[in-house]
Amino acid sequence: GDAMRRLVLRSFQSPGDILMLTAAVRDLHAAHPGQFQSDVRTSADAIWENNPHITPLKENEPGVETLDVHYPLIHQSNQRPYHFIHGYTQYLEEQLGLTIPATKFHGDVYLTDRERETPGILEELGVPEGFPFWIIVAGGKHDFTAKWWNPQSFQKVVDRFKGRIHFAQCGEAGHWHPPLDGVRNLVGKTTLRQFMRLVYHAAGVVCPVTLAMHLAAAVETRDGRKGARPCVVVAGGREPAHWEAYPNHQFISTNGALPCCAEGGCWKSRCQLVGDGDPKDSHNVCHMPVHVREDLRIAKCMEMIEPEDVIGRVELYYRGGALQYKVNARETMRTKSIQSNKDAQPTGRKQPNKNVVIKFRGAVDVRPTAPRSLPSRLAHRSGITRRQALGISWPVRRSVYSRWTTSKNRTY
Repeated sequence: GDAMRRLVLRSFQSPGDILMLTAAVRDLHAAHPGQFQSDVRTSADAIWENNPHITPLKENEPGVETLDVHYPLIHQSNQRPYHFIHGYTQYLEEQLGLTIPATKFHGDVYLTDRERETPGILEELGVPEGFPFWIIVAGGKHDFTAKWWNPQSFQKVVDRFKGRIHFAQCGEAGHWHPPLDGVRNLVGKTTLRQFMRLVYHAAGVVCPVTLAMHLAAAVETRDGRKGARPCVVVAGGREPAHWEAYPNHQFISTNGALPCCAEGGCWKSRCQLVGDGDPKDSHNVCHMPVHVREDLRIAKCMEMIEPEDVIGRVELYYRGGALQYKVNARETMRTKSIQSNKDAQPTGRKQPNKNVVIKFRGAVDVRPTAPRSLPSRLAHRSGITRRQALGISWPVRRSVYSRWTTSKNRTY
């Protein structure tokens, strides 16, 4: 048969981009088994650890082809129905003259059994065990400040879930990651490989469009499923949703809501100016900046996303049963419905206050309830307002009430 082709693929984009390249390499070997040996030269070697599709090759050896890979499909992303995962794959198809069907809807990463061990990474980073935690990325790189969301909005998300979800704030050292209160701050404290291991143990991820969302899909969950990890992405209108979103993620997009992203993503680089001399500060700037404080402006499409929008998407996973809160004994979630008054003591005796469980937005609140007053009961049974019930004379009220209380089955 034909000799096996030996390829060294080169790309030095950001880690999220390199994660997409892993999908292209996986699909190349799936479509043409035994026809290629592949090695890579990239800016994120940790992503390739334990990858069975990688064979160490030397670029200067006879028969080794070196190919710089790109994803020009991105320039048509507003017009064509493709995801980022198709970018490198289509480029390889063109360069190699082959057909490479996309297989799985996520990047291709491999953890060892040792890396999956529960105490390992959690002990190393000081994350509490036995309590569900989410990763939160509340910032981003300086070259794409158009992706930033208001740090105070991230803080409100954290505050809402106090006592129910533990958040580990992650991010690369040197990037913009304002510290949040009430979180385990791991910004700048993880290597890329450690971060991948942390994603494995995380119940979910909250982030803008960044590496974390792609890892949330690519890294298997603790029960061995890929693409199933909850992830809430604060996306705005910079990218077209179909280019970035994964099926099981909550991708909060504002595409179509503003004139600047009416036909897809605006693809602007910056909103907050950095002053580093980069042309992005003047040639690729958001058209609709909003000053959220004196020293910070974010894109209008991001400012339109409220903390409640993100909170609701996180809660969706719990309301649907994909996740369950793990709370202490005093806060144990109960499924009993609110006790009805049909269990009340006979009329004429003082009814003690009862504690009932009121469930609202995933929280538990125990409040005392007093017996309903006579006008209120009359209004409830008769379908009238309490004000109308108060207008009925006392003898009539008493008479009607007496007939009710002598019936065999009392319901109020």
